[in-house]
Amino acid sequence: MVTLKQLAKELNVSISTVSKALNNSEEIGEETIKRVKELAELYNYTPNKVALSLKQSKTKTIGVIIPNILNHFLAKVLYGIEREATNLGYNIITCISNESLEKEKGSLKLLANGSVDGFILSVAEETQIKNEIDHFKKTISQGLPIVMFDRVAHDVMCDKVIVDDFDATYNATKDLLRENRKNIAFISNINDLSVGKLRERGYSKAIQELNNQEPLVLKIKKKDDHQKKIKAFLKSNKTVDAIIAADSSSGIIAINTAVNLGFKVPKDISVIGFASRADSNHSTPRLTTIRQHAKEIGAHAAQMLVDRLQKMHLNEDVKTKIVKTSLVKSKSTLK
Repeated sequence: MVTLKQLAKELNVSISTVSKALNNSEEIGEETIKRVKELAELYNYTPNKVALSLKQSKTKTIGVIIPNILNHFLAKVLYGIEREATNLGYNIITCISNESLEKEKGSLKLLANGSVDGFILSVAEETQIKNEIDHFKKTISQGLPIVMFDRVAHDVMCDKVIVDDFDATYNATKDLLRENRKNIAFISNINDLSVGKLRERGYSKAIQELNNQEPLVLKIKKKDDHQKKIKAFLKSNKTVDAIIAADSSSGIIAINTAVNLGFKVPKDISVIGFASRADSNHSTPRLTTIRQHAKEIGAHAAQMLVDRLQKMHLNEDVKTKIVKTSLVKSKSTLK
């Protein structure tokens, strides 16, 4: 790849002159600008963004690391980040950690070489299980701010965007109790994630506080046959008359399995799950959902990072933005 130095040598001018000419500086004459641009075009010259960022101390680019591109919620957050970043004059570079700690570390290291001004990320599952946070702290110490969303590391001092996971399941459980449900169960396949733990705590608190009942929890592992586990759970807990699912797939499978077992939904059993409008269409009847407003989360994350980048010299305290969920009633609960 041709460099500024090579262009300058061939044109017999200084590197500074070439750089200024390519940026249409008023200090350089029109004829010189024309000569420089023609040669640059001939050699298909493109600026080295890393070198440029080291000089300018900014790239106007944000690194985004998400754990799973196939996750509908995370994909919608990414959409929100990209749209808001564009509005604010920033580009994004996206990496997928695939729930791997090493891939997450590698992505941070790769982009922290001058390619980006800061990061927006959701913590990988393996990172949360192993509770490793040094790579985040090291990145921040290099002068690259991080905004975490959804799954966050609470011991890392950085800006965060989260939803009210605890309150969401606490209030959803209260809603089911208002339906006069007596035996409410909680099903989750995200037990190792911070959001899964908070959702279970919200459910458990409501059950113990308002219904004087011991929590009834089914935890499903990745390797498990989800449908088989939920079917066996419902068969062995025949008095269950309501379910709160910590994730969309558990909610959808719970409805469809209950119907196959002869339950009438919502007459015999009500089901609520964390899911989007699109997810709720995969069950019959349609799932009542706890909506997380993914695009809004993404927009807030982009706004917080850009604000941090523009005010870094102020050394402001880190902030946590809580996006309120919405309970969207559908046909899997009583009106």
